[in-house]
Amino acid sequence: MSDICSKCGLPRELCTCEVMAKKEEKIRVYTVDRRFRKKTTVIDGISKELDLKKILKEMKRKLACGGTLKNSTIELQGDHKSKVRNILVGLGFPGDRIDIS
Repeated sequence: MSDICSKCGLPRELCTCEVMAKKEEKIRVYTVDRRFRKKTTVIDGISKELDLKKILKEMKRKLACGGTLKNSTIELQGDHKSKVRNILVGLGFPGDRIDIS
């Protein structure tokens, strides 16, 4: 017997909770200056219901940078604001719900 989603009660292969969660997200992307004038790109607003570790891993792989996950916020080393929107859209997030400031 396959796993059953605790949220919707459907089998995992039929579950649409993750797709619906991505459509409702309001994501904010911004940079922060750290020590020694190093830039850090912060991605905030992604729900804890999604697999944040998988999203972080994909971002780090495509941007060729380091990063971490802190309190459901993704932090990437460097200034990647211009590239993050395309990657998030590729992962299934709607482009009009991504705010880059």
